[in-house]
Amino acid sequence: MDNQTLLQYFHWYYNEEAKLWDKAKNEAEALAGTGITGLWFPPAYKASSGASSVGYDPYDLYDLGEFNQKDTVETKYGSKAAYQEAIKVLQQNGIAVIADVVFNHKAGADELEKVMVRSVNPENREEFTSEAFEIEAWTRFDFPGRGGQYSSFIWDKDCFSGIDWAEDRKETGIFSIQNQYGEGWEEVPSKELGNYDYLMFNDLEFRNPEVRADLKQWGEWYVHTCGMRGFRLDAVKHISTEFLIDWLDHMKATFEEGFFVVAENWNIESREELQHYLELTEGRMQLFDSLLHRNFQLAAKEKEHYDLTKIFDDTLVQSHPLLTVTFVDNHDSQPLQALESYVEWWFRPLAYALILFREQGIPCLFYPDLYGAKYTDENKEGKEVSVELPVLSSLSAMVKIRKALAYGPQRDYLDFSNCIGWTRAGIPEKEDSGLAVLMSNGAEGFKAMEMGIEHQGKLMIDAIGGRKEEVRVNETGWAEFFCDAESLAVWVFKQEN
Repeated sequence: MDNQTLLQYFHWYYNEEAKLWDKAKNEAEALAGTGITGLWFPPAYKASSGASSVGYDPYDLYDLGEFNQKDTVETKYGSKAAYQEAIKVLQQNGIAVIADVVFNHKAGADELEKVMVRSVNPENREEFTSEAFEIEAWTRFDFPGRGGQYSSFIWDKDCFSGIDWAEDRKETGIFSIQNQYGEGWEEVPSKELGNYDYLMFNDLEFRNPEVRADLKQWGEWYVHTCGMRGFRLDAVKHISTEFLIDWLDHMKATFEEGFFVVAENWNIESREELQHYLELTEGRMQLFDSLLHRNFQLAAKEKEHYDLTKIFDDTLVQSHPLLTVTFVDNHDSQPLQALESYVEWWFRPLAYALILFREQGIPCLFYPDLYGAKYTDENKEGKEVSVELPVLSSLSAMVKIRKALAYGPQRDYLDFSNCIGWTRAGIPEKEDSGLAVLMSNGAEGFKAMEMGIEHQGKLMIDAIGGRKEEVRVNETGWAEFFCDAESLAVWVFKQEN
């Protein structure tokens, strides 16, 4: 079986002429040939900001670009039919589609309701700053454009635990909705700000059994309608873990198969919190390794002052390699976004080598690194900034090497602060498989590493970094490898003519 390699097939500012669903369908064969086995699509349903929305302000989960709602029929990425066709063609080419699921909140309600609330201290969500009082709030979702098709469920004030806008008062704040399910927030994994149940918009009330029932019905409808093979769960640290376990178990039982599930639990400080979440969910889902991303960013910024032997310290891939999806950047960390922490350009090939060529973790690539991106937005100071993210020229070749050669036992040489490496011995089932990786964040590097006695006498060449010499594995299975300064080399077996 080939190595798994995922691709986040969008970024926050996707603005190309081709609609995303159409582009994915047309690229399916090429992506499969490169070695991509899973495509993470953005949220596909109608959002409150209509045709311009990235998708994380969901309005109607049942509208996949089919109904005239929020001043548009299609979403930013295309029509329902195009979405279904893209999934079909991708999966015919052996690429599983991973659908983005945003359960934390809804946005863009259709009608106002009178709602009893209490004000909350934004810095300590456990602290109420008022007694109960009534406001008018946008909490009723009728979905008039859909007219009850697929589901007749109406979302109202009893379906939400919190909101951030009082229409009658024209007042922004964090308001805890007082309902029959409790006056406070739900129990969620994150204790940041006291209780981080409330994130934005209309926060879903998972203690309401009707909410749970409708989301289960929607999950069934979604898979029957589109046939995806996995889910990316958004903002899980703000969501009832009990509900997510219930939903995933329901989906598995309904379809009598498991889905690939990866969750976003953004944390760059505490591995213990991420480990605890994996324990709570008992292997039902993988997590993105935001801690490894943090290490990549620090390594790029500090250059030769960063100790490369510690690149995997306090990361999820180090402690839970079988439940970890690794990445270099994503739509939240890209320039001008809320969690901006973009890994500097010189280090990006090294970072990708660290996730693509090792046994541990499943790597997820970022769209601009394969396709590039140009966009303009305001920075934190309100100044308009133009950003260009160029194509990482070596990445496509690196993915092909992963598909063909990155197999077999791994030997680590993470033993020098400015130069680290490892080897993969290969497997008989993959002809000429096996490789050696060496990288430096300082001066030119060299290191003796073992490939295995079975490879004695074979010649190896650098497929990525530009080293021109050939290296021969000696009679004991060892060889001395080289890399350029602030660079990497990926040594593969030379094809004999």
